[in-house]
Amino acid sequence: MSRKILYVQAIGEAFAEEMARDERVFVMGIDVTRAVFGLTAGLVDRFGKERIRNTPICESGIVGTALGAALTGMRPCAEIMFSDFAYVAMDQIATQVGSWRYMTGGQYKAPMVIYTLDGGGMGLGYNHSGCTEAAFQGSPGLTVVAASDAYTAKGLLKAAIRSDDPVLFFGHKALLGQPGEVPDEDYILPLTKARIVREGGDVTVVAHHLMLHHALGVAATLEKEGVSVEVIDPVCISPLDRETILASVRKTGRLVTVEEGRRTGGVGAEISAVVSEEAFFDLDAPVKRVGAPPIPVPGSAFLEQSCYLPGPEDIRKAITSIL
Repeated sequence: MSRKILYVQAIGEAFAEEMARDERVFVMGIDVTRAVFGLTAGLVDRFGKERIRNTPICESGIVGTALGAALTGMRPCAEIMFSDFAYVAMDQIATQVGSWRYMTGGQYKAPMVIYTLDGGGMGLGYNHSGCTEAAFQGSPGLTVVAASDAYTAKGLLKAAIRSDDPVLFFGHKALLGQPGEVPDEDYILPLTKARIVREGGDVTVVAHHLMLHHALGVAATLEKEGVSVEVIDPVCISPLDRETILASVRKTGRLVTVEEGRRTGGVGAEISAVVSEEAFFDLDAPVKRVGAPPIPVPGSAFLEQSCYLPGPEDIRKAITSIL
């Protein structure tokens, strides 16, 4: 059985269920007791301030402390309120967190989750509206996931908390209030497996977070015009599920990648490189990438919408240009 709950509620349920299941699990971050975005709402009343711990405004300190706790047997969930501020903790995340198992020959592991929220569209301006998951694609030892609906948000977060290796969990602010079907029973999802959300035969579109929903809308519209679009949610940004994407591209012969983050050095750039290396002769047209331009997120909400954020029309143009 399942019921419909909001994306933010799915994340809250994942925390509550895993904290009840395993006393080593705790949450730490800036104002987590107040649950600014609602992700940890009600948890301090249930589990107390020992397990829902406020921290100073210092992302490097948050991640470093979580790493120390993980190395000594705890399972911390460290919140970075806006994904832009993951850069502040870049050394801890990219150099320290993912390296311990390898550097110690397996003697130490870091079972921890760093969770954060991507996304513009709210007029919050620079440093509060970015999408930074692509920055961690090349950091060894890290699993980087992006949850695109309530179902994947809960299943991936629960799997991340149970993982013996560090996981970066990226949610999206614009999806927090979106409802979705979530099973009543306990479940987890594979952290590194992409999902085919819509099957098609003419073109493959790989998109995550809010862009996945835009892509599905465009696919439904194009179906009325006789165009069959296959839509894939990559789920795991790193390591990438190459097999699922390559199999789809070999079937359709065309690929469009879509992301809210910047095209330059983005998720789509890595996917394009993989397809170009391993399925070049299966392509019937050049790969197209849809993403934001290489500029800071505008402070003006109007400019953010009109000049920065990609949308359905950008996806439609990319698809039709290669058909």
